[in-house]
Amino acid sequence: MRICTYERSTSQGSTKRLGIFANEQLIVDPNFVMQAFFEKEGFRNTLERATHHVPPSLSAFLKIADNPIAQLQAVVGIYFQLTKEGILKTQNGADLAFDTRDSKSFALSAPIDDIATYRDFFVHEKHVKIGFAKRNEPVPPAWYEMPVYYKGATTGFIGTEAQIPWPSFSKQLDYELELAVVIGRDGKNIKAKDAYKHIFGFTILNDVSARDIQRKEMAARLGPAKGKDWCSVIGPVIVTADEFGMKDPDLLMTAAVNGVEWSRGRSGEAKWSWGEMIEHLTQDEWIRATDLLGSGTVGTGCGLELDKWIQPGDVVELEIERIGKIKNLIGTPTN
Repeated sequence: MRICTYERSTSQGSTKRLGIFANEQLIVDPNFVMQAFFEKEGFRNTLERATHHVPPSLSAFLKIADNPIAQLQAVVGIYFQLTKEGILKTQNGADLAFDTRDSKSFALSAPIDDIATYRDFFVHEKHVKIGFAKRNEPVPPAWYEMPVYYKGATTGFIGTEAQIPWPSFSKQLDYELELAVVIGRDGKNIKAKDAYKHIFGFTILNDVSARDIQRKEMAARLGPAKGKDWCSVIGPVIVTADEFGMKDPDLLMTAAVNGVEWSRGRSGEAKWSWGEMIEHLTQDEWIRATDLLGSGTVGTGCGLELDKWIQPGDVVELEIERIGKIKNLIGTPTN
């Protein structure tokens, strides 16, 4: 399944809601589907019941779902059964699904609306080697001993087509092409072989970086922090882990600036598996449903490696096969 958070103007107003792509164009609203199902069954408190089963927020749903992938698959099945019976709307007129080609007011937001904790790993050796070489340093032995990561802010995430703001404190911005995982089940002391019990799905991550500020703060042997925390991009959808056989996918990853390809790599080139990453971070520590884990930048996946720098007004497109593309305009500096 391809899971999204969509925004659409309707007679019920415009809000951001959990959606499921039933095909390339059709988005099913699982909360509305459950409302229609309970209406059909003759219940009075249909909104309350529907929200108990599938809230209109992905983050709220993941926090209560025992088996989120199976539960959403079941809702899609209910949707198709309702359509066979001619039920296309709730009793108050909300569409159970809509065709994106026919909806001029439709937009995709960041696919998960609230992230508990954001951790970004550093697992692509090609990227790591180039970064340390630019500082005239060898790769530290610790990098080969454990999958290291940093923790970032969760409030600056935006989706495809949103503008990336150029912060007032930076003069050098960079994109970072990454694969990311959304956690769908809480856990602690998870073994690598059990990691996929906790992985909901995969999405694209642009870990936007203010390189000049990042360089300064990391020279003090702390961070990154200010160089990262004002903005990151995820989307356009989350592809559930079952689509990849509950195994680490090896996916082609590319980045283009103003239509010209700058970056090309593969997710399978990572030194550490997602299971190894999750086993490491959950030693005596919880991960929670809605946590976001980044892989770190794929080899060639940023301007720092290439000595090429994005500018205000540039259009940056990051694409990963089988997931899609996020496209963002770089904003203008505010000072």
